[in-house]
Amino acid sequence: MDGLRVVPTADGSSTLYSERFKATYHSVNGALTESMHVFIKSGFKAILQNKKNVDVLEIGMGTCLNAALTGWVAQKYGVRVHYTGIELFPPTVEVLNSTGYHAVLEPECAELWEKIVAASASEPVPVSTWFTVSKLYVDFIGWNPNHMYDLVYFDAFAPDDQPEMWSIENFNKLFNALKPNGVLVTYSAKGLVKQNLRQAGFYVERLAGPPGKRHMIRAWKNAPK
Repeated sequence: MDGLRVVPTADGSSTLYSERFKATYHSVNGALTESMHVFIKSGFKAILQNKKNVDVLEIGMGTCLNAALTGWVAQKYGVRVHYTGIELFPPTVEVLNSTGYHAVLEPECAELWEKIVAASASEPVPVSTWFTVSKLYVDFIGWNPNHMYDLVYFDAFAPDDQPEMWSIENFNKLFNALKPNGVLVTYSAKGLVKQNLRQAGFYVERLAGPPGKRHMIRAWKNAPK
């Protein structure tokens, strides 16, 4: 399975383990729980005030779990989302289906996940009234945004596994691609990550992390009022 295998996590959902990076795509303490805590609760819901349209960029789209959860919550809030997901090593549909997410997600969310997984790359695909996805199978390091975003999900492999992704240069690129009051969220609270985000211009908040992690980071383009 392309150097990937399914592994169970503590909340009953599964994740993928990459032989290439010797790392899992999500926390083994709960894949679904981590995604909801880091990206939905601390990211998506944090920027919704009076917004009817939200542009989201995910670095490390992986299993499409964050995308499906975002689309599901967007429907509940009546917010239209254009979601761009960057992934250099996209798992095959067969591998993604082997995660069993369609069986553990809420039915509406599972349907969105299946449509996102099946969506073609390189062009926007409307998967619901509220959610359009653009998959980009490119190397983030060499990619330059030509769009502005409200929110960035930074979900690359950990700094120890993929250090080149967490550089000041990459965070500079994301800072410049964020709209005023834009937000970046990531599961990592490593000191070097905080330092590089600050040097790129972000106002960095350390928040309580999901199960198994003490802290996570939410970084604002402008300091919150």
